[in-house]
Amino acid sequence: MQSVLAVIPQARLAPTMPFDVEVQGETIAIPSRIYNEEPSVDSERPPLTGTQQVILNCLYSRHSDGRVRQRHLERIVASGEPWVVPFVVHLAGEYVLEIIEAIGRGLPGLAVPGSAQRRLYGEFIARNPAFFARTERRVVSYWSCYYRWKYGAFGTYPGYVLLEAFRAAVVEQVGAQWLRHTPHPAGGRG
Repeated sequence: MQSVLAVIPQARLAPTMPFDVEVQGETIAIPSRIYNEEPSVDSERPPLTGTQQVILNCLYSRHSDGRVRQRHLERIVASGEPWVVPFVVHLAGEYVLEIIEAIGRGLPGLAVPGSAQRRLYGEFIARNPAFFARTERRVVSYWSCYYRWKYGAFGTYPGYVLLEAFRAAVVEQVGAQWLRHTPHPAGGRG
């Protein structure tokens, strides 16, 4: 981790409001936002290892600029590392539609029963039900505020489609229904 922190430029503002999640029995605190500029290619001396690059991309997936978040998300979304999952799931609850679409493209295994991706996300959600419920509520809120005009029925919104894939993963993992914090796909409460 020290090698990763060494290449990150100093920020004018401190990271904001960390949130805690459990990953394989350990609690991880993740910043809601970071404000550091992206490291220059020259600053990666010595070069970061593959795992260090994933850590760097996870941190920058929390950047204050949506384009930076999306760019770094696209580098980690297909990772099979359990500690990457909370960074991806949290981004599903954000307002940038292109990020939600990138998650959907990057997780094709969520739609495949028994796949490694589905197990990975299902296990994480099962261990973090309050975190997932908050993510669901955020998806609904951003749809209602910014995208209802474009996706009149909640069920047509890409964030809903992604939540349903996550829900299928956790249902498969726990072998039971999972509490829903979203409206019916047609737009009503359910």
